[in-house]
Amino acid sequence: MDTLLDVVEVEAHEDNTLLITFENGERRRFDMEPYLNKKPFLKLRHQSLFLKAKVAYGTVIWPGNIDIAPESLWDRSDPVE
Repeated sequence: MDTLLDVVEVEAHEDNTLLITFENGERRRFDMEPYLNKKPFLKLRHQSLFLKAKVAYGTVIWPGNIDIAPESLWDRSDPVE
């Protein structure tokens, strides 16, 4: 995608996926599992923290100053119908 889209809504699920809505209305599922063994996402292996995902600054953030780039969320996610 050539245009950078902001995230406007996120739902964190217990299977370590994020259901993300982008500003164009498209909903996509992002699997965080491959990232949970890498910095800065190591702390998100604790489900109580992972489930605290929220939207700020056009992307997904967690407590502890953890975030992920919106272009990564778009490029590495699958459309949801």
